[in-house]
Amino acid sequence: MVWNDLRDELVGYVEMKYERGEVDFQSGNVFDLGYKGEFDAVLITEIIEHVAHPDRFLSKIGEMVKPGGYVVMTTPNGAHFMNKLPKFAECEDPERFEKIQFQPNGDGHIFLLWPDEIEDLAERAGLEMDRLSLFTTPWANGRHKTELMLRFVPKSWVLKVERLMELLPEGIKARLMIHSATRFRRREHGQHVESCVDGDGKLL
Repeated sequence: MVWNDLRDELVGYVEMKYERGEVDFQSGNVFDLGYKGEFDAVLITEIIEHVAHPDRFLSKIGEMVKPGGYVVMTTPNGAHFMNKLPKFAECEDPERFEKIQFQPNGDGHIFLLWPDEIEDLAERAGLEMDRLSLFTTPWANGRHKTELMLRFVPKSWVLKVERLMELLPEGIKARLMIHSATRFRRREHGQHVESCVDGDGKLL
């Protein structure tokens, strides 16, 4: 297993959480480390929204996994009704964001991808998108000034409400949920896969 982050100062913090197995701690730009077609799976969590070229980023990540391997990505849901950030598909000049990319925390978000954008990026990266899930309501995440309330509400109640929300129609979920998780599979050599996601994020 290889762990990577741009920030070298995080290595010590992550090593404190080490429990078992062999982990190679590699800080720096992952694309400078020379990995290509080596991994069974790559996990990219809360990263793609910090880069100026999410299309190039996902393509590079796809090249790091073996044919038939997986990429699992989490990122804020751009279709959420409170999102004010631009849509990458509608940005004519992403180069102008290069100077501000790679910044940490929510202030460093550049684009929040919509479900239909994720499908398009996967297609261009040679990846098959075989699952997309939307999750977490704003109030369960402490938004809308609910952080104080969450200190007193039992966790089991919060989880129960979250499960009920997941039963909502896909169109409502796409506007309500603030996070998305997507599993991609790198195509085998010569494989062509046709898939489609509707505007609500539902895989067809």
